[in-house]
Amino acid sequence: MIILVGLGNPGGKYDATRHNIGFHVIDALARNHHTEVKGKKFNSLYGEIRIGTEKVILVKPQTYMNRSGDSVGAWMRYFDLPEENLLVIYDDMDFAPGEIKLRAKGSGGTHNGMKSIIQHLGNSNFPRLRMGIGKPLWQSAAQYVLSRFTPEEIPIMQESIKEAAEAVETFVRDGIQIAMNRYNTKKEPKQPKEPQE
Repeated sequence: MIILVGLGNPGGKYDATRHNIGFHVIDALARNHHTEVKGKKFNSLYGEIRIGTEKVILVKPQTYMNRSGDSVGAWMRYFDLPEENLLVIYDDMDFAPGEIKLRAKGSGGTHNGMKSIIQHLGNSNFPRLRMGIGKPLWQSAAQYVLSRFTPEEIPIMQESIKEAAEAVETFVRDGIQIAMNRYNTKKEPKQPKEPQE
């Protein structure tokens, strides 16, 4: 069994913000498998899918971001899973919009959701997928992650969500190393497409 967690804040006012990109990847996976993430357990919304032979739980914590570990820790204890059976999907300001990066383990950096999960699990030895959202030019980091994508960024992020869902499926089927080798290739920052002549 694999637990896939997308991080975000609950409530409609946060839905389209940069901080909620993890939720959107979980929703994309649910759509691809013709299901919905609407069950309620451990302060989260969840759904179940099967990828290959693996049972997969899709989780969207409904605590606020800085308490994401409440939900993730409860799921991991309930199924008594090793850390390598968890993948957390979240936003990262260190990457340009559209970039994605998988890692087998690492620190939480400045991300409050990741800090909370690491605190609850007692270690940081779990895979994660970071979604680039770009850096703020004039806002504080706190304001920026709660802002919405620009009209130019929206198609870039839609493509990024699609690619992230594919990377997650590769992780489940083939493991973190193969997924990293396939999806961590350095790309040029994506630009909005020019209209065709």
